[in-house]
Amino acid sequence: MDAIRIDVLSVIPGFFDSPLSNGLLSIARKKGFAEVVVHNLHDYGLGRYRQVDDTPFGGGAGMVLRPEPVFACVEKLKAERHYDAVIFPTPDGRPFRQQEANRLSRLKNLIFLCGHYKALDERVRESLVTMEYSIGDVVLSGGEIPSLLMMDALLRVVPGVLGDSESALTDSFQTGILDCAYYTRPPEFRGMKVPEVLLSGHHAKIEQWRHENALERTRQRRPDLLAEDV
Repeated sequence: MDAIRIDVLSVIPGFFDSPLSNGLLSIARKKGFAEVVVHNLHDYGLGRYRQVDDTPFGGGAGMVLRPEPVFACVEKLKAERHYDAVIFPTPDGRPFRQQEANRLSRLKNLIFLCGHYKALDERVRESLVTMEYSIGDVVLSGGEIPSLLMMDALLRVVPGVLGDSESALTDSFQTGILDCAYYTRPPEFRGMKVPEVLLSGHHAKIEQWRHENALERTRQRRPDLLAEDV
């Protein structure tokens, strides 16, 4: 399949150097499944000092990311290729869940717009942004961490990125519930034993145990997931 093209807009592009050079994001790039290009919004800033922010109209604390640099960068990119989505991580966006990661993994060209400062000028959201996601009820200093989280989530379900593609299909949330518990060698460690069924070699019984264990973990830890499924 063709590589997913991901363009990231940020006022601190160096934030992405290490994540893109290590771990899953690096693997996806080296295998040719993803092309990630980070753009410095300061390159599109105003005046001698490449200004990208200003004080909010009406007063108040904090600074607001100006519309001009964002429009200039996005419009330049859109003149070069078609984009399926312009994604803005924000606390007031819709919750980002596994199903959203699965859906994004099937798209071709994505833009992640990383907000910063107090806010992003609302005209950018109204005119350019097509998807807004929240990673939880928490406020961060910028959209860089949420963007990395979403990129990792969507790329790991692209067939071929993981060494064992089936691993991603059995993760928590893929079937609407949490994943089961897992064990590896040794079969006994400091008096703690692996459940006998997992050592039995009986595949049907093992799958039944895993399903029942996953349901029980979900009941204990995330009963809301079972309520959603009713």
